[in-house]
Amino acid sequence: MGRSHHKHIHFDLVHHVTFVKYWSPSFLSLLDIPFLWGPVGGGEAAPKPFWQDFGWRGKVYETLRATAQRLGELDPFTVATARRCTLARATTEDTAKRLRYLGVPQLEIFSEAGLSHQDLEDLKQCPLPEFSPIRFVSSGRLLHWKGFHLSLRAFVQANLSNAEYWIIGDGPQRENLEAIAQASGVAEQIRFLGKVPRTQVLSALTQCHVMVHPSLHDSGGWACLEAMAIGRPVICLELGGPALQVTAETGIKVAANNPSQAVADIAAAMIRLANNKDLVSNLGQNSRSRVEQSFSWEGKAKVTSELYEKLVNPEPLIVV
Repeated sequence: MGRSHHKHIHFDLVHHVTFVKYWSPSFLSLLDIPFLWGPVGGGEAAPKPFWQDFGWRGKVYETLRATAQRLGELDPFTVATARRCTLARATTEDTAKRLRYLGVPQLEIFSEAGLSHQDLEDLKQCPLPEFSPIRFVSSGRLLHWKGFHLSLRAFVQANLSNAEYWIIGDGPQRENLEAIAQASGVAEQIRFLGKVPRTQVLSALTQCHVMVHPSLHDSGGWACLEAMAIGRPVICLELGGPALQVTAETGIKVAANNPSQAVADIAAAMIRLANNKDLVSNLGQNSRSRVEQSFSWEGKAKVTSELYEKLVNPEPLIVV
């Protein structure tokens, strides 16, 4: 169908937009015009030392996911897609490495996550609440690879008497997380808000001070962006999309070497922020500025439009 349309319309460029699965081919790459691929993701993986905390279902999931990635990379059409594209956009450096392996001639890191101008205007009207108690918050599906068991253990280890930890979302790991909370000795400081509409999620974020996002393989990290737009610093693992969104000026990134190290470092980050209101405020202000400058849909559209023009009308070579 694409070839038929091209025959009648004569497209100048084709852009295959997909948020995930770099290992799936795009037959639009077979058209004899510039081909822009992505942003594509999916090259991220939970580091092997963290598998020890996964149940058998989690380990099966990770194994099947890794197998699907490798089988996809063996597909000759996937390889052709990679090698025929003019430019590929990877959501993370992990995915960029896999695209280089497939033979992509040129690529750039480009996050698929963004917020509209209206969202940014609405979210920035949220000053920090009173600092007592300081509230940490995590939001997302309660899945093994989201890493909430790490941040929950970190909150317990931090042993902050004047602090709360709110967890927004639901999923198969909720029972396990609630068991950790009940056995912690600080269960009264931990709240499970369950799955709620986005408006209630944003309302909860405005009542908290710090977002904790311990995901082990996220291509994006929309929860981080929303928290940053509200003006909240983020604690995250130095993995995937969140590691690209969060900088030293907007939050604290924690190395992901093994579970005990990650838990200890997240706990240290919590303690550091709980004891420094000015730092929380400054990081939050920087977070809001970063989202406005780098993650607005309008800004992304402008960059993409300029890229289209560049790919269709490349600068002529100067021969001397």
